[in-house]
Amino acid sequence: MTDRQVAILASIIEQYAEVAVPVGSVTLAKLFNVSSATIRAEMVKLEEMGLIAQPHTSAGRVPTDKGYRYYVNGITEANEAPVSDRSTRAIEARASTHGDRADQAIRSAVDSLADLTHNLGIATIGDQLYLSGMGNLFSQPEFMHGDQSQNVARLLDNLEPWLREAAPNEPLNVFIGTENPIGKNAEATLIISRFRSPYSDNSYIGILGPTRQSYGKVMGLVRHAGAMLEEIL
Repeated sequence: MTDRQVAILASIIEQYAEVAVPVGSVTLAKLFNVSSATIRAEMVKLEEMGLIAQPHTSAGRVPTDKGYRYYVNGITEANEAPVSDRSTRAIEARASTHGDRADQAIRSAVDSLADLTHNLGIATIGDQLYLSGMGNLFSQPEFMHGDQSQNVARLLDNLEPWLREAAPNEPLNVFIGTENPIGKNAEATLIISRFRSPYSDNSYIGILGPTRQSYGKVMGLVRHAGAMLEEIL
């Protein structure tokens, strides 16, 4: 891929995360200071690579799971979107007040993640899965109607036993769309951080939301929440 194609893909992903509608060539042409025809030609190449798609008859494009994966693979811990001091303080303030109660500290951190990311916050507490922000999840346009709401509900039903059995072993794990071992058709992304707690060396905290995510920001918040919990617990 050329540098411009990488930049266009990133712009499509980031704008789609914000507006939840396909991104058109006119918008990108203004951003890159080139003609709409130039952007359309680049979009065709990205589509041929399977990184973006044109839904229905829309003139705009949306990222595919493959496009998201390419983008996420380019995000390292060093270049995640900076986690604002306000966000980190919000998580730490709620969790640290329960430093002597691990279950309450974890719940508070999850509540904060749900508020800050507008996704469903999740964490394992012993053999239980704690969920916070269900309304966030089902108010996302992807999950408000039809089969997708049922697909994501089935994913939730099987998430806790899958986490217990699979025990993802990276400090930060990102499962995008069809990469999810369960709920492959839910068009959902699971971002989880593994951390040590009094319950297990493989405790997890993270979010579940649509594949349409501000990945840099959310990955940074989830990573911070896991590291913070490990430190205070």
